[in-house]
Amino acid sequence: MGGPDVCSEAEAGQCPCTRVGGGWQGRGRRGGFGHLGATSALAGRTLGSAPRTACRCSLYTVDGSGPTLDMPVPSSFNDVGQDGRLRSFVGWVWYEREATLPQRWTQDLGTRVVLRIGSAHYYAIVVSATSRASGWWVNGVHVAEHEGGHLPFEADISKLVQSGPLSFCRITIAINNTLSPYTLPPGTILYQTDTSKYPKGYFVQNTNFDFFNYAGLHRSVLLYTTPISYIDDITITTDVDRDIGLVNYQIFIQGSEHFQLEVFLLDEDGRAVAQGTGGQGQLQVPRAHLWWPYLMHEHPAYLYSLEVRLTAQTADGPVSDFYTLPVGIRTVAVTESQFLINGKPFYFHGVNKHEDADIRGKGFDWPLLVKDFNLLRWLGANAFRTSHYPYAEEVMQLCDRYGIVVIDESPGVGIALAQSLSNMSLQHHLEVMEEMVRRDKNHPAVVMWSVANEPASSLKPAGYYFKTLIAHTKALDPSRPVTFVTKSSYEADLGVPYVDVICVNSYYSWYHDYGHMEVIQLQLATQFENWYRTYQKPIIQSEYGAETIAGFHQDPPLMFSEEYQKGLLEQYHLVLDQKRKEYVVGELIWNFADFMTDQSPQRAIGNRKGIFTRQRQPKSAAFLLRERYWKLANETWHHQSAVKPQCVGNSPFTF
Repeated sequence: MGGPDVCSEAEAGQCPCTRVGGGWQGRGRRGGFGHLGATSALAGRTLGSAPRTACRCSLYTVDGSGPTLDMPVPSSFNDVGQDGRLRSFVGWVWYEREATLPQRWTQDLGTRVVLRIGSAHYYAIVVSATSRASGWWVNGVHVAEHEGGHLPFEADISKLVQSGPLSFCRITIAINNTLSPYTLPPGTILYQTDTSKYPKGYFVQNTNFDFFNYAGLHRSVLLYTTPISYIDDITITTDVDRDIGLVNYQIFIQGSEHFQLEVFLLDEDGRAVAQGTGGQGQLQVPRAHLWWPYLMHEHPAYLYSLEVRLTAQTADGPVSDFYTLPVGIRTVAVTESQFLINGKPFYFHGVNKHEDADIRGKGFDWPLLVKDFNLLRWLGANAFRTSHYPYAEEVMQLCDRYGIVVIDESPGVGIALAQSLSNMSLQHHLEVMEEMVRRDKNHPAVVMWSVANEPASSLKPAGYYFKTLIAHTKALDPSRPVTFVTKSSYEADLGVPYVDVICVNSYYSWYHDYGHMEVIQLQLATQFENWYRTYQKPIIQSEYGAETIAGFHQDPPLMFSEEYQKGLLEQYHLVLDQKRKEYVVGELIWNFADFMTDQSPQRAIGNRKGIFTRQRQPKSAAFLLRERYWKLANETWHHQSAVKPQCVGNSPFTF
C-alpha cells in the first residue's frame, strides 16, 4: 500500500470507488515529446460529443488532423483497429471520457476525490474539465503528469469537482509512447532524411528490447474517495522468532496531526491474533502460520489480514478511515550457495512472462490472468520474473494468494547505450525503483528486486550506475535481496559485484552454434563454474530456450521444430541437475507464452520461444517442463509426511 496503491482494496468495498473503464474517446499526434507544447494545446480541448458512457481515442497526423476511435480501457491501442498506422504509431494520443460523479463526492467538502491511473505508457499528462448543472464547460485543468509506463499514479481532484454544482467530469489523458535514450526502457528515434526513399519528416522508433512497444491505458482508471484525513501508506516487514511470527508495521497519515490508530491482525477465520496502537509497532503472533511458496508446504500462501482503524481530529470534527492489508509472515535470506525462504532452501522452478495477448496487447484482462495462473499451477511452476517491467497489481495479489514467488523487475530493459547509463538516466531509474518498491513492498510473494535486464554492464559507467542503483534499492527495502539479469561475460561485468544473486541469461545452440545441441552441456557448465568461482554467490539461470513454431516437427530435431525445443531444454536440465546440488538456486524458462515483437526477418509474427502459444495452448516442451517441475517439487517438499495429493482433472495439485 502507498499513495499510488491506496485504492488496491477499493474493489473489496473498503472505499467508495468508480471504475472509469469501458470505451474511451481518443485522438493522436505523430511526433516526439514536446511536453510543454502539448500541455498548452490540451487546455480546454474537447474531443467531440461522445456519449458519457463511451471513451474515444484520437490519433493525430502531422498536420493536426486524424481519426477519432472508440477505445477500450484497459487495452493497448495498437491492435484494436484496422488501420496499419495505428499499430506502429509513435507520438501523442489523447484519451477522453466523461464520468458521472455521486452527489456526495461533489458537495461534501470532507471528502477527498482522487483520480488514479493504473498504467499509461509511456509519458502521460492528465487534464480534467467539469460540467456544471447549467451545461457549460470550464477550461481543462492540468492535474497530473507521469513518466513511466508500468506503475500507477494519481491526483487529488477534490477542488476541481467540489467548486460548485456538478453533473459530470470530463477526463482527458494525453499519452506519448516515444522512447529516448533517457527513458526507461530507452529507445532512439531514427530520422530518415533521404527524400528519394522516404517522405519528408519520416522517422522510426528503434529499441534494444525484444518485445512490442505497446502503448495506451493498460490498466484501470479509477475515481475513488477518502476522508480529508486518511491512511496514506503502510509498510510491513515480518520475521520469525522460533514459532512466534513478528509483524512490524509503520503507518503514515495525511491530513491531521492529531489522531489515534488501532491495529488488528486477523487470521484466515477472521479471529484477532494480535493487536496494537499507534503509527509504529510490532505484533507478535504465537504459533504463527507462515507464508510458504506453492508446492513447498501442505498449506501454502497463508495470509493474515492487517486492519488499520484511524480516528482523526479535524476543524470540522472527528473523521475515521479504515484499511485492510493482506499480510504473509515469511523470511527471505541468501547465503553463498542458497536462497532461503523461512530458513529452508528454495529452488526457483518457473517461467519468465510478458503482459501480452491478442488484440488487447498489454491491456489487463482478468480471464487471461486466471488462465495463466491455472497454467502455472498445472505446470508445477513456483515462481516467475516480471520480465521486463512491473506487472499489474492484480497479478501480485494473486501471487500472494497462490504462493507463486516473484522476482519483481523494473522496466530497465534495453539499456544498451552509454547515454542510458548517464546521471540523467540514473536519476529517473532511482525514481522508478522508489515507485516500484512503494507499490509492491508489502507483497510476501515478492522475494527479490531486479533492477534491470541485460544492460550493457560491461561499459565503464555501469559500475557506478549499478552500485548506486542497487544501494538505493536496498535502502528503500533492506528486507529483500537485489539483483539484475546479465548476459555479459563474467570477466567484464561491472555491475554483478553489487548483486546478492547472480541471474544469467544464455541461449547456447540458439543464437550461436546453431543446431549443435551437443555443445550445450560443456558451455553451460563452464558458464556456471566461471561465475561461481569469481563471486561465490548463488546463481539463477534466468533465461534459456529456443524458438518453436507450434506444429512444426522434425526428427532428427531441427531449429524451430517442437523436437528441437524439447531437446535443447533436456540438455540444459542435465547440467542444472548437477549444479543445483551445489550453488544454482533456480531456472526460469524463456518464455511462458509466445509474444509480439517488432517486425524483423528473425521474428515470424512475434517471439516463438513460449512453451505455450500466444493463445495459451501447449507445445510439446510444456509437458516436458511439467514433468520436470513436479519432480523437483516432490524432491524439495519439506513436509513429506503431510502430503496428500489430490487430482483435479489430470493435475497433481496438492492442497
